[in-house]
Amino acid sequence: MRQRPLVTAVVAVALLAVVGTNIYGRMERSASARRGPPPVPVTVIRAVRQDVPITLQGLGTAQALNSVIVKPRVEGILEAVAFTEGQTVKVGDVLARIDPRPYRAALDQAMAKKNQDEAQLPSAVRDLERFESLARSNFAAEQTLERQRSTVAQLKAAIKADAAAADRAQIDLGYTTIISPIEGRIGLRQVDVGNVVRVSDPNGLAVISQVRPISVVFTLPANDLPDITKAMRNGPAPVAVHRYDNAEKLADGELLAIDSAIDQSTGTIRLKATFANQDDSLWPGESVRAQLRVRVEKDAIVIPEPAVQRGPNGFFVYVTKPDSTVAVQPIDVLDVGSGIVIVTRGLAADDTVVTSGHSRLRPGAAVKATDPSSPASDPPPTRGPKP
Repeated sequence: MRQRPLVTAVVAVALLAVVGTNIYGRMERSASARRGPPPVPVTVIRAVRQDVPITLQGLGTAQALNSVIVKPRVEGILEAVAFTEGQTVKVGDVLARIDPRPYRAALDQAMAKKNQDEAQLPSAVRDLERFESLARSNFAAEQTLERQRSTVAQLKAAIKADAAAADRAQIDLGYTTIISPIEGRIGLRQVDVGNVVRVSDPNGLAVISQVRPISVVFTLPANDLPDITKAMRNGPAPVAVHRYDNAEKLADGELLAIDSAIDQSTGTIRLKATFANQDDSLWPGESVRAQLRVRVEKDAIVIPEPAVQRGPNGFFVYVTKPDSTVAVQPIDVLDVGSGIVIVTRGLAADDTVVTSGHSRLRPGAAVKATDPSSPASDPPPTRGPKP
């Protein structure tokens, strides 16, 4: 009986604690509801104005500007090879020699035959003159005169044929020394010394590729053809090539030519660009990505590509307001590429847009902006296949 007041007091205190906790929880929830959800952490950036080069990107292959298979013009035993595989050769450099003795003998024979016919011609001419004199006095038959005239004409024709044969033999003898027809890098040797080389051999002795300068052939969608032709009319159209994975820029050059027809099966047009390639950064057969600059957008409004979102009605961005909330702003974009986006409608310079944290945003949501940066150093926009 004496413990009952104590138990009653403990129970009363417990009840008061429970009631107080419930009241405090309801007050906290009410205050939290009034405050709203916590701000969403986002990254923002300001839209800026700058000149932006517009480029078209396509896949291509580096090709030798000129390529020659060095083939023998005459047959014979290969006596010597005067080049080192992989070396750079110039026009007229001696590359190989074929045994010249059979061709020197053929030249001597042709010259001997020519000398023989030339030696007979003066005598035949004098005989013709005598027959003509006798014929005027009716001491020579007309048939004999015509026969002598024919003999002289045959000897003259034979001398011309001998001269042609001698020239041909001289040319064949010259072909026993194989020289470089172009300047370029020579490839691997296909025939060793001592083998018989033949004109019909499809592989030849080696391949010479002109790589300074070098060309790149690449393709672009046919829809871009008006921009390409306009760029060429306005002057040299710059072309930059990168490695296939876009990891490194290799060279700068300019557009040389547009193919004469569109490929109907792919809807693309082939283009060729040339590059000085003095550092041998491009190699024949190498796959590259080519970027053709077609124009420069002056004083364009640009933002980073991650800021652009696509909705059911087109592109939009989240724009931050002075009260640290965001609003949805529809925009029109000129070009979406690797790095930055040109905005043609919907934004002004210095508008602040969200670049990350979009998944938790709603119109009017409170945000906490962090890590502002500038897009000025981003690469120019491109159109075309991406890695």
